[in-house]
Amino acid sequence: MKRTLSLLMAVLMLTAVVLTGCSSGGTTSGAASSDASSASSESGSESSAAEENDLLAQIKEKGTITVAMEGTWAPWTYHDADDNLVGYDVEVAQNIAEKLGVEVNFVEGEWDGLLAGLDDGRYDIMVNGVGVTEERAEKYNFSTPYAYNRTAVIVRGDYDEINSMEDLEGKTTANTISSTYATQAEAHGATVTGVDDLNQTIELLLSGRIDATLNAEVVFADYVKEHPEANIKIATFSDEVEKVAIPIRKGDDTATLLAAVNDALKEMSEDGTLTALSEKYFGTDISKE
Repeated sequence: MKRTLSLLMAVLMLTAVVLTGCSSGGTTSGAASSDASSASSESGSESSAAEENDLLAQIKEKGTITVAMEGTWAPWTYHDADDNLVGYDVEVAQNIAEKLGVEVNFVEGEWDGLLAGLDDGRYDIMVNGVGVTEERAEKYNFSTPYAYNRTAVIVRGDYDEINSMEDLEGKTTANTISSTYATQAEAHGATVTGVDDLNQTIELLLSGRIDATLNAEVVFADYVKEHPEANIKIATFSDEVEKVAIPIRKGDDTATLLAAVNDALKEMSEDGTLTALSEKYFGTDISKE
């Protein structure tokens, strides 16, 4: 009897040890599984946060890139006879969007408003013949240049008082305020009147209310082609060739977008797309310096 009880107690003790071991093992396994799940969750959260702070990722998730432009500056960006938005910059932007794998959403507005919208994040990029200046480079990251501009001083056909940039001293001009053309005119001593578009500028010029206006040589050529009767001419040119690029607001969240835009422009340059678009809209290749 005693031997039977001893055997029974030994069996019970062995069973308790085995159950304890199983219980302990189960707890450890559950903790490891919980830790792995937590780590995976944290990794997913970090990845999600990174995408939320990356503008290119947001653009691709939405499937659209919002591009700001004036829509009133031929042949860069304007409306044709059927009121379609067309121009060199329009097609440049469309090609960039295609290479990013998204659709393009154009937003038109006045120059200063476009820059303000870019600052506020309402627009992803601005494609509007934007010249690179030191002042702008302090505020925006610029893409590699995709066009090169020579600034012309445009006057009435019978006006002979301007023969160099220095002759702008004391003269009156008209341009979009904060444009590189207005800045150049002021730097040479001219008084600048703010205007909304080129047509308004030419009206002021032909009526004698201003002495001159500054604009791209190719814009002058396009205007004369459309208005051969216009009594205007080029008096002189600026000494420097302006680099045209795409401004993107500065920040860690825009770095990948800037790189992607540069890759797209490089591809467009190498495969001849920029040259073809330049010749289509300007009659010459402005994509090369």
